[in-house]
Amino acid sequence: MQVLPQADETAILERSGEYTAAEIEAMQRTVLNIFERWSVRDADTSIILGGVSPKTLSRWRQGQLGRVSRDLADRMSYVLGIHKALRIVFVDARTGYRWMQTPNAAFDGKTPLDVLLRGGLDDLQRMRHYLDSVRGGW
Repeated sequence: MQVLPQADETAILERSGEYTAAEIEAMQRTVLNIFERWSVRDADTSIILGGVSPKTLSRWRQGQLGRVSRDLADRMSYVLGIHKALRIVFVDARTGYRWMQTPNAAFDGKTPLDVLLRGGLDDLQRMRHYLDSVRGGW
């Protein structure tokens, strides 16, 4: 049995046709900007992104972008989709940013951020689907 060298994770993502290294780096930069606009603390960013360390977030801010797992890439993609949906639903971008911190009856009085802070990928999916349904969706 031949043992193959361990493949670079980014290369695997690129071969799978899911995300290119350039897309991942763009997502890393953009997600940090989105969380800043939503007034999300680093500790909460870590939870939403599935456990990214504060040290990693600091490196991203310094432009030291790198490889990510498939789970993290998917999480960042959902954050981008949520942001896009908010920009469509709310004419004023600041209203959409504040919406993330506003209690909502659709979430049993919790804020959208509270929902995301449960930390599951399915919570990001739920928020994206909710916003897509509000805006008219697919």
